[in-house]
Amino acid sequence: VQLQASGGGLVQPGGSLRLSCTISGRTFSRYVMGWFRQAPGNEREFVAANNWSGTSTHYADSVKGRFTIFRDNAKPTMYLQMNSLKPEDTAVYYCAAAPRTFSTTTTSDYDYWGQGTLVTVSS
Repeated sequence: VQLQASGGGLVQPGGSLRLSCTISGRTFSRYVMGWFRQAPGNEREFVAANNWSGTSTHYADSVKGRFTIFRDNAKPTMYLQMNSLKPEDTAVYYCAAAPRTFSTTTTSDYDYWGQGTLVTVSS
């Protein structure tokens, strides 16, 4: 399974970005897809995840109401729409895939990882 993340960049506080993650090599619908992030000096942390049908979704408390995870199983691509961005959202964002039915927030459940894409929120 190969994952390719894109869409990062520099944005002002209060702005928006949409990250994308394409998956190849396996049936997309069999995987829970998640986003994680890692800021300098911090451990990697969970951001959001959902299963193929969107019936099992989790968000970190710090992003609830601002970020939305969704996927297009036909492409297949996963997205993270990030609104009302804050400086504390600055991090390298990673997409990941877990061979599970229901979404999970646990890093070790994810078997496949894409390269990171840097998001910088600064004025």
